Amino acid sequence: MSIRTFSAKWMTEEHEMVYDSALKMFQSWEDRDEGWREAGMIDRDAWEEAGEMGFLCASIPEAYGGGGGDFGHEAAIILAQSQANQAGYGGMVHSGIVAPYIYKLGTEDQKKSLLPKMATGEYIGAIAMTEPGTGSDLQAIKTYATKDGDDYIINGSKTFITNGQHANVVLLACKTDRDKGAQGVSLILVETDGLEGFTRGRNLKKTGLAGQDTSELFFDNVRVPQKNVLGGMEGLGFMHMMQELPQERLIIALSGCGAMKLALELTLDYVKQREAFGKPIWKFQNTRFKLAEVQADYLAVKTLCDSAVEAQIEGKLDAAQASLIKYWVTEKQCKTMDECLQLFGGYGYMSEYPIARMYADARVQKIYGGTNEIMKELASRFM
Repeated sequence: MSIRTFSAKWMTEEHEMVYDSALKMFQSWEDRDEGWREAGMIDRDAWEEAGEMGFLCASIPEAYGGGGGDFGHEAAIILAQSQANQAGYGGMVHSGIVAPYIYKLGTEDQKKSLLPKMATGEYIGAIAMTEPGTGSDLQAIKTYATKDGDDYIINGSKTFITNGQHANVVLLACKTDRDKGAQGVSLILVETDGLEGFTRGRNLKKTGLAGQDTSELFFDNVRVPQKNVLGGMEGLGFMHMMQELPQERLIIALSGCGAMKLALELTLDYVKQREAFGKPIWKFQNTRFKLAEVQADYLAVKTLCDSAVEAQIEGKLDAAQASLIKYWVTEKQCKTMDECLQLFGGYGYMSEYPIARMYADARVQKIYGGTNEIMKELASRFM
């Protein structure tokens, strides 16, 4: 049993109920997890189950089909998911990133058309920023949209897109004016079902996150209505992304926080049962010292994340804070997984043990949502 953490001021009784219910659902998926990892994606019926349980779009108002909660409800679900070791489920992107873009920045027609479907799981959402040659440099994207009558004609490609194989709606970052740099970037909502010219590439095989569908997407003269530009105005895409990226980065930190808790619990249980030289390896001072260090890191991470959630609920989390939180928490997450895996010895390297999968899953946390090097660069500009 680990040392208790400080109470989270943001977590009300209602948030705790959401967390407990979500944890039970995610834990009930354990028997299907191996099959999902082998298939490279989670079944569609799991998404529908999450929708039926109210765990999709929990922070979106009820008027648009959502749960009517705040960011704390999303945070509770994210913590539950990561503590159940269901890192392959893309609900964080769907509910925590794509849906808020549409709700906060979309037109009334866009909100009414898309959000109710996303809340039930009928539609699965993805956000397509990254391209083969751009990475974290969002101003350098080359996918473009040209006007043709009342439509846009979109050409280009995206890669590393979470939920790419399932996505019914893609929030696409592209250039609507290729001569204006950041001011020429727009976000366009692309509904993919039966869409001519839209194709999904490979479901990419990754070092970790084996159960998460991560795809290449291709746009070859894809025609969508101009009314699908997010918010109804061109050229606001880069500003919109900068506005919403702090929440995305906090979501990444929260998933790291939950995973650290699970890793500590699993490792404590293991070292108190596993024997070496005639006694549990918990009896060795090195084991106790290493796990005390892990506990200290988790205590600090949990406290920082709780403060950040509170700030986000109040609308006070800024880009520099979110960048540093994402950087620091994911560094601690990777360190924790390494320390915990080491205490499992050779068994920790076997994929049948959760700690091995958690170790592999953790590594990308320092890359997506903006690499940790970019996080430090962004934060330094405010110093």
